[in-house]
Amino acid sequence: MIVALLNQKGGVGKTTLATHLAGELAAAGARAAVVDADPQGSALDWSQRRAESGLPRLFGVLGLPRETLHAEVPDIARGADHVVIDGPPRVTALARSSILAADLVLIPVQPSPYDVWASAEIVALIGEARLFKPQLRAAFVVNRRIVGTIIGRDVRAALPEGLPALTADIGQRVVFAESVATGRLASELEPGGAAAQEITALAAEIMGGSS
Repeated sequence: MIVALLNQKGGVGKTTLATHLAGELAAAGARAAVVDADPQGSALDWSQRRAESGLPRLFGVLGLPRETLHAEVPDIARGADHVVIDGPPRVTALARSSILAADLVLIPVQPSPYDVWASAEIVALIGEARLFKPQLRAAFVVNRRIVGTIIGRDVRAALPEGLPALTADIGQRVVFAESVATGRLASELEPGGAAAQEITALAAEIMGGSS
């Protein structure tokens, strides 16, 4: 399966979700790969930090910020069970190419009105892509939810109509920031912790809907 994480608003945690999702799939025995389609190269930076720390390679990370992504990713997918695309910020031809490459598009949104409003253009792009790829699946995933806040509880109701929101959501947790800085995963920093459990639940929901 090819999963693309996209949102035109930067700073929503796409790279963290992409690396953690790939890591979770790899831990389950699958051959996983991350395609870094963000010109900023954040997933590549994470992979480099991991290598510099002498940690074992869990999955490959390939930089591919090109508008021909949709034509190139199928070749990459032949050598992997699952490919996770860390998409670019902003609505661009590269974002459109990422959508066309995917079987499933995940739109990470933080529980903030600004994030909710900003997701409308990605939803529109997905609608356009479905004219060419009717089987394309898409869903919101609530990321960096602060437990106990009103907006954290109500964000699903505020999302644009037309796409579902996954049941599994991801909390705002310090361990995710530490994972970015160290090239590790939450499951390595806090095995069995809340963050690791959230990622496991997210991966299970995604894979459960892939049949």
